Amino acid sequence: MSLGADLRERGIGLHVIEQGIDTSTMEGRAMFGMLSVLAELQRELIVANTNDGLAPARARGRVGGRRPKLTDDQAALAQRLYDEREKTVQRIADMFGVPRSTVYGHLDKTKTVARQPKKTPVTKS
Repeated sequence: MSLGADLRERGIGLHVIEQGIDTSTMEGRAMFGMLSVLAELQRELIVANTNDGLAPARARGRVGGRRPKLTDDQAALAQRLYDEREKTVQRIADMFGVPRSTVYGHLDKTKTVARQPKKTPVTKS
């Protein structure tokens, strides 16, 4: 069910001052419906044009998005330090000058070992 139909069922009228649309009138509902259809068409055209532009860009080797903060070597080092439990995630992040979330984002989830607390030897006094 559309928002307009839901509002109409509940007896709520929409009055758009800037465009002079009042959905409590037949003409206002018609105008609201036409503008809704045009907005949906515009959105679909934007999505289609974006996808049409991304396909050739990918074929040329372009990748969208932000560049990774860590190089492949840094990510491998972070993974090793994490897996060998040499440093905490915070210390690894501090080493590379990035937030902890960045380090977690670069860790390989398929081979990352779950952290267990370090076993401290019990000393008898």
